Amino acid sequence: MLDLNLPIDTVEVKDLSVEDFKQKYFKPQIPVILKGLAFEQPAGDKWQLDWFKETMGDVTVDLYDNRQKHHEYSTTTKPDVQMPFSEYIDIIKKDENTPLRMFLFNLYKHNKNLKNDFANPKYITGLMKGVGFMFFGGKDTDVRLHYDIDNSNVILTQFGGKKRVVLFAPEYSDLLYRMPFNTHSNIDVFKASHEEYPALKYVKGYDLILEHGDAIFMPSGYWHYNTYLSGGMGVSYRMMPSNLPGLFKGMMNLGPMMLLDKMLNNAVGGPWIRYKTRLMDRRMERAVKKHSKNDTNSGNSIKTSAPKREAVTA
Repeated sequence: MLDLNLPIDTVEVKDLSVEDFKQKYFKPQIPVILKGLAFEQPAGDKWQLDWFKETMGDVTVDLYDNRQKHHEYSTTTKPDVQMPFSEYIDIIKKDENTPLRMFLFNLYKHNKNLKNDFANPKYITGLMKGVGFMFFGGKDTDVRLHYDIDNSNVILTQFGGKKRVVLFAPEYSDLLYRMPFNTHSNIDVFKASHEEYPALKYVKGYDLILEHGDAIFMPSGYWHYNTYLSGGMGVSYRMMPSNLPGLFKGMMNLGPMMLLDKMLNNAVGGPWIRYKTRLMDRRMERAVKKHSKNDTNSGNSIKTSAPKREAVTA
């Protein structure tokens, strides 16, 4: 199992000035839980699932289905299902799992008054200030392990339920079985074993719970795996990377990398996916050998060969 025992700071936002946030967390790129961020604005007391159903239930929303295999191999850009928002809220209010989730949905476009309820958080500055997106999911719905494709810094605020968030620093990117030409991994962080995924032996992460009104600051390039513990939603605001290499990486992800992957997925299909899977396995073998030198010198050894995987035919 993964080591998810790294400590993380939890700070009441009323005790954290913008300058302190910048010096203690943003500049050194350290994650932090921001308790009560939503309650600095009307949304903290107002935004619940029933409120959205009553005020915006007739809006048609885009949904993504976690059961669809094509999401495992490429960056998701097209929805699988559309339905009235009221119907989807009824689904996620049930105390049962649903594979359907909303992500990067711009509800502000449909109701500009929402900006009056939850405008740009005080800690967000820069060119992307004011750009917010919403995410909805039902009980036990998870969001695959990934880092944001634009490589941005993110403040994610939770509303109307609890969410479990697992974080990994960018320094572990070579060990997390990233799908080549993408910014996600298909491992289940709660079930993945060292036997099947030996590189994970060297990974350490944070494991935290967000309650209604709480937020998490995720620095640029941080990997995250989210699980809705009950039906609810999150709102993200973001800042661009604070250095040129990070900015360049985000631009390459959004431009050449994603375009090349989608073009070859559409043109070639299965052979391209199989190539990416083999490439990932070779990279992981090299990473394990690199990180296992100390273990080998001390008389320990671990498996370095890639696990057998299902053949991909589509």
